Amino acid sequence: MNKEFSFIILTFNEEEHLPRLLQSIAGLNAQTFILDSGSTDQTLAIAQQFGALVKTNAFENHPKQWDFALKNFEISTPWIIGLDADQIVTPELFKQLESFRDSDYANINGIYFNRKNYFKGKWIRFGGFYPKYLLKMFRTGVGFSDLNENMDHRFIVPGQTAIWKKGHILEENLKENKISFWIAKHNRYSDLIAQEEIERLNKQREQTLKPKLFGNPDERNAWLKRLWWKLPLGLRPFFYFSYRLIFKLGFLDGSTGILFHFLQAFWFRLIVDVKIKEILKETHSTK
Repeated sequence: MNKEFSFIILTFNEEEHLPRLLQSIAGLNAQTFILDSGSTDQTLAIAQQFGALVKTNAFENHPKQWDFALKNFEISTPWIIGLDADQIVTPELFKQLESFRDSDYANINGIYFNRKNYFKGKWIRFGGFYPKYLLKMFRTGVGFSDLNENMDHRFIVPGQTAIWKKGHILEENLKENKISFWIAKHNRYSDLIAQEEIERLNKQREQTLKPKLFGNPDERNAWLKRLWWKLPLGLRPFFYFSYRLIFKLGFLDGSTGILFHFLQAFWFRLIVDVKIKEILKETHSTK
């Protein structure tokens, strides 16, 4: 059994995705823990076939689900790798993990992986989506889930981090090939983000990370989010979509990529802003 790291994976009705992921990491011989939120398909049977240890917890949001996983699985390895079920470890990343030794990273508490995101079979290469570095590997007992976010989940570690630019995790949710699924999913997400932004307006939430434009990838994202929250509601989706499509060359992703940028950068963000305005109006009318 791998003594360097263990995997934790979140699942909910992932029979379409889970075999891909588990097959991509099987040769690493690492203990795999799965936190499920009530799957009704073959997800749990697949997990059992691959020898994963499974726990179940009712889903509220991703940050809280990850927090439960980190606190309730007994991890004996010095490192944890947290993955989503619709992700895959590429052969190049597999080789890096295969040769990973804790002793080589004595002063490092977290490692960023490079992600390739796919939509309807298309790699979204432009629009600011690549390279995309995600903190996915961290020291056991040191890394934690950022609970100051409702939806945009991240792990956080104090101290030094490293970035692996070579090798990738591939992320492709095959369910999103049906646009109705994508819209329903992001409609739910927009509720979470709208409520979160209201709480930030009311000083009920603060950013866990210190925003730094030239910090690590997550500190830079925190800086950009702080800027985003200052932009005018209703107009910022237009700014963001134009920025991604033109200045970040999103138009080079072709028709499928342009559809993705429109949905993710404009439609979704506009729905969030509309819901924020509705909440503010309702709150004002009840006073």
